[in-house]
Amino acid sequence: MIDLKLLEHLEAYLTENRKQRFDTVLPQRTKHFTVATEDVYQLHNTSAVIRSCDVFGIQEVNIVEERNSKRIDREIAMGAQKWVDLNRYHHVKSCISDLKQKGYQIVATTPHTNDCELHDFDVTKKSCFFFGRETEGLSQEVLDEADCFLKIPMVGFTESLNISVSAAIILQHVTTKLRRSDIHWQLAEDEINEKRLDWCKKTLKSYDDIVARFYEKL
Repeated sequence: MIDLKLLEHLEAYLTENRKQRFDTVLPQRTKHFTVATEDVYQLHNTSAVIRSCDVFGIQEVNIVEERNSKRIDREIAMGAQKWVDLNRYHHVKSCISDLKQKGYQIVATTPHTNDCELHDFDVTKKSCFFFGRETEGLSQEVLDEADCFLKIPMVGFTESLNISVSAAIILQHVTTKLRRSDIHWQLAEDEINEKRLDWCKKTLKSYDDIVARFYEKL
């Protein structure tokens, strides 16, 4: 339960510009869609995916690191990791299980016999888009658990895209289509307040001291 009086007190320490950014960005955030990356080797690819999620309003990113465990490249993500929630998993099985318990369908972003082209994708379903390793693609475990297979139509000699480029194209398309729909895709009020508090904590260098002084005065 968020202490709304504390939140109001903390926001008094923010600049007007930062408060306006919170007010502008939060209504555009969604958990209707999320993204998962599976053992991506090149660090800048994962970082770039996180950046795209922030840009297109995706609040949560799921990172599976069975083989490759590296810190997020801050230069590439450009601070996006502060505003996007990162869920990290050591096994793809636990990631998929967690996502399905949250009501997400698993969307494998790879060509398949029964695949769906991007422009035909049904945005009404709560979905997690899985992106795989640069050379090997998604694991067989993800393919076996997938509820849907999604591909980006291509007409050139090149038959694949860098995963960060694929993620940006897919997210731009599905979030634009989502915002034009009648689906209630926004965060709930309590989720918005939780994010406001979390972002205050990540913004204010003296956060702990401010909170301590606030409760001392009560």
